[in-house]
Amino acid sequence: MRLVLCLVLACVVGTAGASTQPKATLEPFASEREFDDLLARWRDSARALQDRQRQGSVALGGALNAAPSAPAAMAKASADSAVSGKKEADSITNVQTAGVDEGGIVKRAGDHLVILRRGRLFTVRVGGDRLQPIAMVDAFAPGSDPSGAWCDEMLIHDDRVVAVIGYSYARGGTEIGLFELGTDGSLAYRATHHLKSHDYYSSRNYASRLVGSKLVFYTPMQINPWALQAEQFMPQWRRWNAATPDNWQRILPATRIFRTDDELDPLAGGAALHTVTSCDLARPEQMRCVSSAVLAPPGRVFYVSAANVYVWTTEWQRRSPAARPVPGPAMQRSAVFRLPLDGTAPSALKTTGSPIDQLSFLEDEGGHLNVLLRAGARGEGMWNAEHGAGDLALMRVPLNSFGDGRDAVPRSAYRPLPAVAGHALQNRYVGDWLLYGAPGQRQAQALRYAGRDEVQALALAHGVERIEALGRDAVLVGNAGTDLHFTSVRLAARQPEVASTYVQPNAAQGETRTHGFFYRASSRDEGLLGLPIVGARRTGWNAYRGESAAVLFLRSRSLALQAVGELQSRGAGLVNDQCKASCVDWYGNARPLFLGERVLALMGYELVEGRVARSRAGSERIDELRRISFAPQSGLAWGRD
Repeated sequence: MRLVLCLVLACVVGTAGASTQPKATLEPFASEREFDDLLARWRDSARALQDRQRQGSVALGGALNAAPSAPAAMAKASADSAVSGKKEADSITNVQTAGVDEGGIVKRAGDHLVILRRGRLFTVRVGGDRLQPIAMVDAFAPGSDPSGAWCDEMLIHDDRVVAVIGYSYARGGTEIGLFELGTDGSLAYRATHHLKSHDYYSSRNYASRLVGSKLVFYTPMQINPWALQAEQFMPQWRRWNAATPDNWQRILPATRIFRTDDELDPLAGGAALHTVTSCDLARPEQMRCVSSAVLAPPGRVFYVSAANVYVWTTEWQRRSPAARPVPGPAMQRSAVFRLPLDGTAPSALKTTGSPIDQLSFLEDEGGHLNVLLRAGARGEGMWNAEHGAGDLALMRVPLNSFGDGRDAVPRSAYRPLPAVAGHALQNRYVGDWLLYGAPGQRQAQALRYAGRDEVQALALAHGVERIEALGRDAVLVGNAGTDLHFTSVRLAARQPEVASTYVQPNAAQGETRTHGFFYRASSRDEGLLGLPIVGARRTGWNAYRGESAAVLFLRSRSLALQAVGELQSRGAGLVNDQCKASCVDWYGNARPLFLGERVLALMGYELVEGRVARSRAGSERIDELRRISFAPQSGLAWGRD
């Protein structure tokens, strides 16, 4: 879908006088020899198993058959899938944590928008009340073969350095492409760096974050007990050079691999190196990256707060777990690792169950970690976040309870919650509240995560496919039949309550990722929200094919939702763009954009600007002001299939 992070943050998490320091930290391997000895024991176990198999006494099973661990296997799965289917005030990205930017497909840098689409970078001038395409470059290294590469996410540092994060199945690793953005909007390629890793893709999470000048990203390396030479699964780094393509250097010593006292068995529950890497973008010409990793079971979800990276690891299961996500013999084994952004040693706690996705986490200002858990959740790798079953619980632990990984979260720290039937569970922390629901259920649940009050059920006329913050309150989005519903929820009162509902007939979300939504507050109780829509529901692989039909804008005034109108696509971007890489929009292609008082809609290769006008009666509507296409011009039209 990445750590000795050398960033010192002037950040205090917790209340005055309350320590958030762990009581102990994890122990790394003492030496390369100690790590090699462990690999030797695993090799011996694998050979013994193979000998028994030859004699017909043992059938091979477990996690290694359930999920591919080699990049080549993942490449085939991905190829088949593709065929099937700065300054906080300047932020235009709907991020989970203030001050922690997330990799996306469009960012603002001064007078320009930078857009990542289908293997290319584009700039559009928006300063000086302009809307003008400026530049286009390939998002991969000149002279490199882009086949099998996905250019997924982009971050911008200091309005100057553009970092494109992607994955290459051909080269078996994460790619970081660096580009220089000129004040005139020009783009110039500078370098490409590779990190050997397995696929990080998540249908919900973003692999990269930017905190200050530090690019932080997560990569898993699943361990194959039949191929245990360290160079086959240890992270290695290189600056790509066509003349010397094999200039790999190992950047993760054994003394930066941490573990708990749990014994791992890669033949049964699986094992992986969960690696967090930090790269300093302050000096991109001499970019240095460092990594740390935790050795743990392979299931994973990761979350970045303002001060820590959290990696939740879960042992793969052969059978469905018991219903209750609290400690018990039938539950899958899991652990949560806390890796500080200041580069100090990680700490951990033994846990059970698994979060649904990164939105299940909240490191709160009171010095606690809150995590919504599901008994049957499988982590966020590939499509796992869209599946899962079982009961729910909220885990809430003080940060200073983290230690050397020997201690388990006590049963009293798990609060059982009402279960939700169905898959694709949605969850979000808004203010003091945690809300959750699912597409197939016409209700949502709300609770104060730091309290013990009863959970409040909110009756809805639709399922829950998206939960977002409207300032201190929330909006729930989902379909009922062919109609798309937006329901505002007042959270400031003693009990949460439905405030209003707006229904868009014959519509569905055009984007499912968090970045597809944006809310711009104009006052404490008023703001404008935008969301891409399509005219009919798209399911399966079709959700990643084609363009959004429009971006819908709603006004929230004291939580009363009223339609302002749509900025619609004309399909002008549907040209033969001669795509060479990243030719499926796994991360979406449409966004509402608010630039000061300006309102824009990005839809594929189109940018449409609107103007919100108010009538004498007080109603509002958005009228198209102008539009551009920044598509590569080939002169050949192409259509949807």
